[in-house]
This record gives sequence, structure tokens and C-alpha cells, in this order.
Amino acid sequence: MSHGPSASGGALVAAAPHGHDHAPYTPVFTAGSARRAELDALITRYPTKMAALLPALWMVQEERGWIAPEAMSEVASVLDLTAAYVKGVVTFYTMYHQHPVGRHFIQVCTTSPCLCAGADKVVDSFLEHTGCKELGVTSPDGKFTVIEVECLGACGFATPVQINADYVENVTPEKVPAILAGLK
Repeated sequence: MSHGPSASGGALVAAAPHGHDHAPYTPVFTAGSARRAELDALITRYPTKMAALLPALWMVQEERGWIAPEAMSEVASVLDLTAAYVKGVVTFYTMYHQHPVGRHFIQVCTTSPCLCAGADKVVDSFLEHTGCKELGVTSPDGKFTVIEVECLGACGFATPVQINADYVENVTPEKVPAILAGLK
């Protein structure tokens, strides 16, 4: 099974899940909003506005599900940074989504120890049972996006999988259907 993006050049996202659409961008940090108050309070805990960049990006991602180019510009403006600087940070860290993802973002560790334990078969099982078919593609129902990651820091419990903020260890292909059934 091919794990890469479609060779046809198709979009990486088959269907945008609820709350992760391509509607016109609505700012997160508008004056007087709860998110702006939260960010303003957070900024006071740092020596510079720039130091609040990572938390500000998390706030956008929590609110929107991903960080659109317009969001990068908004964060840059609020923190007195350039949009290019913010984009450089967003594109550097894999924890920030640059396109809509499924409600359940599934990361499967495929480093050497995990590959030796069958991580490639775990990936295949997730792709099959979610309907994603390819890595980085959101399932047609908008529920799942599956990717490979370099290390989840649990080499002794191969194969580890992170689903949103939760970790599951010792995952085998046979356990995947039960794991998916347990997701709400």
C-alpha cells in the first residue's frame, strides 16, 4: 500500500471536518474577545511578545483546528512579528496543522525500533480502517487523518500511537479496530 500523497496531485484533504472548513477567515484575537483577553494575559508572563508565539499558535489551532495563512498573518500582527517569521515557525514544527485535519489526528511512530515491531502494518491497518487510504489525507467522513511521525518517545512500548493528545502503546494491527471504536 502506498503511504504517500496521491501521485495524481489531488488535494491532501478529502473532506473538511466540522469546524475545519475553508470559509472566509474570522480573526481569533478580535478586540474584546475571550481569546484576545487570554492572549493578552499570557503575554504578560513573557519577557517579549515574541515569546508568546507558540502558545498563540496553539490557541488558533484549538479554535480553528488548523493554522491558515490568514491566521499566521493575524498572529504576526498581534505579536508585532512578520508573517514570514510566523510561517517559518508553523512550518518548522510538525505539531501545527497547515491544512484541515480530521477530528481524530492519528500519529503512528515509524522509527527503526517501531518498524522492527511492525509499525508499517499498524499504519496500513489505520489507513484501511479509517478510510483515509493515504497518509495525510482526511477520511471522507472528516473523522480521521493518519500520519507517520519520527518518534513518540516510547521505543520500549512499540508501536506507540498518538491520537490527538492521547497516547496508546503496544499497538498492533489487530488492536486498531478496537482503538478506533473507542474514539468518540
